[in-house]
Amino acid sequence: MQKAKSGDKVKVHYHGKLTSGETFDSSNGREPLEFEVGRGMVIKGFDDGVTGMIVGEKKTINIPYNQAYGPRNSQMVIEVPKANFPKDMELSVGMPLMMSDGSGHDLEVIVIQIKDNAVVLDANHPLAGQDLIFDIELVEIVGGSPLIITP
Repeated sequence: MQKAKSGDKVKVHYHGKLTSGETFDSSNGREPLEFEVGRGMVIKGFDDGVTGMIVGEKKTINIPYNQAYGPRNSQMVIEVPKANFPKDMELSVGMPLMMSDGSGHDLEVIVIQIKDNAVVLDANHPLAGQDLIFDIELVEIVGGSPLIITP
């Protein structure tokens, strides 16, 4: 039986949960997730968990935060003057916003606090600092990257 290895393109169904049992994502009702193993297309712990699986195999993997979205970074929480927002914009806690880093890169931030003269934004990934649990099923090994042999 063929086992998934680095360079293989695979399709997996998954159910992602926090350690509290709360679901944060699932492929249920959607096409399976397709990615190339070992190429950094998914978080490291997920990549490692799929490696060695055979088609039809199901398993549960526990991924510590350092193999998922990393630790929360307090430097990613920033305070922005309210004057930087359009006057007619109605801000609320939990509201997602897109922000530019000044180098042409956009990132999603979440409003976490509204003060009299400032808005506190969190640019951490929502799952940063969280250990994750995935129930996964390897649906298909589509094929691998072409093997290049040089003299």
